[in-house]
Amino acid sequence: MPVLPTDATKLLGKYGLTTFADPSDCEGALGGTKVQLTVTGSGEFKARLTWLRFRYLQVLRGCEELPRIAYVSLPPSRIVVSFPTEEVPLIWDGIELRSRDIVFHSRGERMHQRTTGQGRWGFISLPAQQLASCSKSLIGRKINWPLVGRVLQPQPIATRRLLRLHAKAAGLAEAKDGLLDQPEFVQTLEQELLHTLVECLRVDDPGRDGKSSRRHANIMARFENALTAHAGHPLTIFEICESIGVPERTLRVCCAEFLGVSPIRYHLLRRLNMARSALRRADPASTSVAEIARAYQFSELGRFAVTYRTIFGEMPSTTLRSPPNRSRFEQPIR
Repeated sequence: MPVLPTDATKLLGKYGLTTFADPSDCEGALGGTKVQLTVTGSGEFKARLTWLRFRYLQVLRGCEELPRIAYVSLPPSRIVVSFPTEEVPLIWDGIELRSRDIVFHSRGERMHQRTTGQGRWGFISLPAQQLASCSKSLIGRKINWPLVGRVLQPQPIATRRLLRLHAKAAGLAEAKDGLLDQPEFVQTLEQELLHTLVECLRVDDPGRDGKSSRRHANIMARFENALTAHAGHPLTIFEICESIGVPERTLRVCCAEFLGVSPIRYHLLRRLNMARSALRRADPASTSVAEIARAYQFSELGRFAVTYRTIFGEMPSTTLRSPPNRSRFEQPIR
């Protein structure tokens, strides 16, 4: 994701809540997880991120109000699971997750997670050694990273308990009523979460891995790398395919599956999102829409304005003149 105006990782203390008014502000807010967010629907972007840092576990709860595509690079040093927290569509690498699905991610996984409306999701991460040790103690065998990320369907009672504990922890962080400042309470809550997580990950079935092969996921990673290397520059489908070394048909199939849009449409949406972020941050007294449009290689200002309004529901000049709607970082109670 785009870089935060402030180093958000320094704000990730014991627990807290952050609200975002600009998707570009989300990029650095997940600690060691890298995220690039591309909004795909019109309206005012609003998002809320709740975090908790226990001794071993890190817990995140995200709520977003617009459809978007997130390209996520997970840290290779921590085991990560993710899941929808409500009955709203959440799509991981082309798989639409059901309400009691849990994604058990591979080490350092790069993935696309997208929403078609509101987004409601949860993350839990912990050191691999801690999960292996706890699972060995509880179920007699070690649980380690899967070679490829996969969707698990644990016993309903275990999933319900995990969602309940996750919601409880996030709710306490948002309420800031002091319970999370009590060491014994925090230790008990972390232990309950960890034990429940082991129950969810112990399932014997192999789970659903991606509808596509690992090769498709690698193609999408190369596609993202190519777009980043040419940020702000409009590429043709031929140039993209030549850059990553795949046939056009293959790339179109992968993008339809992972992103729900064509390669060129996604490239356009990315550039429009970058232009929107620049307009929101610019000073209208010294910057024009034309300057920002040219900076992101939109040479035809009229076409840029029409496309921009179609995607975001307002003219670029309106965005430029709007007062800054800053993201808010609430410091955790110590």
